[in-house]
Amino acid sequence: MGSAHVIGLDIGTTAVRAAELEFGGSRSGQSATLVRYGEVPLPTGAVRDGEVVEQQTVGTALRQLWQQQKFSTKDVVVGVGNQRVVVRELELPWAPLTQLKASLPFQVQEMLPVSVDDTLLDYLPTDEVDGPSGRMVRGLLIAAPRDTVTANLLAVEAAGLRPTMVDLNGFALVRALHRAGNTGRIAAYVEVGARVTTVVVAQGTTPRLVRVLPMGGQQITDAIARTLAVSQPEAEQAKRELGLEGHGPVQSAVTEVTRGLVEAVRNTFVYYQANHPGRGIEVVVLSGGGAHLPGFGQYISSASRLPAVLGDALAGITIGKGVPSGRMQGLESLVALPTGLAHGVAA
Repeated sequence: MGSAHVIGLDIGTTAVRAAELEFGGSRSGQSATLVRYGEVPLPTGAVRDGEVVEQQTVGTALRQLWQQQKFSTKDVVVGVGNQRVVVRELELPWAPLTQLKASLPFQVQEMLPVSVDDTLLDYLPTDEVDGPSGRMVRGLLIAAPRDTVTANLLAVEAAGLRPTMVDLNGFALVRALHRAGNTGRIAAYVEVGARVTTVVVAQGTTPRLVRVLPMGGQQITDAIARTLAVSQPEAEQAKRELGLEGHGPVQSAVTEVTRGLVEAVRNTFVYYQANHPGRGIEVVVLSGGGAHLPGFGQYISSASRLPAVLGDALAGITIGKGVPSGRMQGLESLVALPTGLAHGVAA
């Protein structure tokens, strides 16, 4: 088999980001080369809580991104993930995976807050066990509102791109970040975006829990802007320079919002531990722009009593000649979603 090019597309609150990976004959993660990467900012309100609101605005940004980076194809793997996407553990009688997936509408219709007709369903098996009624499969049910997925796909298609696969952002995080010394460990991956924080607990490459929290770094910027009565750019600069290590009203504003976010993350860890005794989390891997808040890593480590490190989505990936020298320096923890989405085709 020859090389294959796959583009992972992350539609975030503040920007669209795309990474083109070239895979060798086996498409294994170790043979991946980053051949192109780029991002284009989005205006406020174009994407809200992980869902595209202004399809033409996002489509225009995507067209600009493709014109700038000269990606080799218009085929893309698109990520989704917000609070409306339900991910929960589900045990089913054993059957081939195709049959399990076909049975989901009948198995889960009482579990969902909306009709299965309005929901896209998928299932990720994680274990097989022997139950009182025989062989069982444990796994994660993924239930995504059809209108959420459709809104994102329409924006992609408005740019003339072709979605070949839709993947869960949480799964992409694990694929992107597990290679940096986390293989085989039970790790909690925490991606702090602008308005949404994704938390995934995984054992090696197998996700065990996925939660999406409706808060992120933009809420901290908003709090500083209100407290100091300054513009968003000024508040963003103060956040990046001072963070949790500042003094006075800035630190108070940052701490108040960050405390709520960290508490929600910690509660997610506690929930996981309670449902998976004997398989405790060993490390917290941070990614996303919000994870770069000065003092955030120390704060979450202290609150969870776990070591916290910045993730490296480029570990094991060769940087191609087409990527300008130094272009990816400092972006290792910021490109987890687009690179992880590209890896999904090889999974």
